[in-house]
Amino acid sequence: MSDLNSENDRDRPIPSSIRSLKDLIDTVTGRNIPISETLKDIPEQTMADILPYPFLAIVGQKEMKLALMLSLINPALGGVLLLGPRGTAKTTAVRSLLPLLPQIERSTCFYGCLPEDIEYGGIDAVCPDCAKKFAENIPLTHKDMVRMVEIPLNATIDDVVGGVDERERPQSHQRIKKGLLAQADQNILYIDEINLLTDEINDAILDAAAQGRYTLRRGMMAATYHARFTLIGSMNPEEGRLRPQIMDRFGLRVIVQRLDTSDERLEAYQRVHTYLNNPVRLASEYAAETNFIQQEIIRARKFCPSVHLSDTTAKYGIELIQKLKVDSLRADITLFEAARAYAAADSRESVEIDDIRTVSGMSLRLRRSRFMDDYFAQQLTEEEELTKALDSVGVS
Repeated sequence: MSDLNSENDRDRPIPSSIRSLKDLIDTVTGRNIPISETLKDIPEQTMADILPYPFLAIVGQKEMKLALMLSLINPALGGVLLLGPRGTAKTTAVRSLLPLLPQIERSTCFYGCLPEDIEYGGIDAVCPDCAKKFAENIPLTHKDMVRMVEIPLNATIDDVVGGVDERERPQSHQRIKKGLLAQADQNILYIDEINLLTDEINDAILDAAAQGRYTLRRGMMAATYHARFTLIGSMNPEEGRLRPQIMDRFGLRVIVQRLDTSDERLEAYQRVHTYLNNPVRLASEYAAETNFIQQEIIRARKFCPSVHLSDTTAKYGIELIQKLKVDSLRADITLFEAARAYAAADSRESVEIDDIRTVSGMSLRLRRSRFMDDYFAQQLTEEEELTKALDSVGVS
């Protein structure tokens, strides 16, 4: 990253017209990026210096970019599901979030003990080492960057939830090692091709996502881990459906479509060609914007809890949900939390109706079930028949 962080790149002025993350997405997405003469002197990148593809260098896909950034600003959204055909930059977009991730307070303990555990459960809620640290006023956390934890398709259930540490000698004191779900606490949990995971792993993810923690038992040993993560998944619908239970856990749903115009496709190729030959060169073109967007996400993340949702705006959103006949109350939560994150990104203290309209598509799509509609229609018919039977019995 050192090649990227030169003063010339990071301090390149952001246009005065850019006042929010949305402005930045709109401006950068629509421009062509010529490789400047000064960048031709940047040395070729070595294999040891792996840089993610710049988030803002992805051509088009404004809704996908906005949804991913809103999920960073407000973890209460419940994450993002990206649905689309192969080769539409879904995985690239998620992995390109790495340079944008904010800092958090992370536990220094192997078992993930936090000050809030003591606040809610008393001193016995943490391990003996952390109890001793707490008594001596030694911090239990430290500043750390949000990370991205990926669950590969070949992961086993022990990889996901954890198991006995096999590196310990049988005669020594064994302990349970953390699984990927515990490692994802306060991080991003990313699952590519999520519709292809086994039911066993899906169930473990569902349980952890619902509770924010999970308990692992192996023989006489047991451990409880925090699992408060932002869930991001991607899938190609032609490869299979996603179970309704886990679909419901995703707050925002984005349909990622192909680039339609020849100009967009050519621009996408040129950027990818530049990245494959010299990632530093392409990333340098976006260094100032990447730095700006990271700072804006950190600012908006802190500001988001203070954003106000008025009764008038809330009633507008609920009326919209009712007209769409969406049953799940998670739709209400997602819609309003997304609107609050969007307002925070724009440095506004209150949610406006336009914010509701902007995030409504990604918040409310794919929430209706034809099966449930047919099921309730059949039940309504049965209820009508029951009422008629009750009215007719005993009538001479």
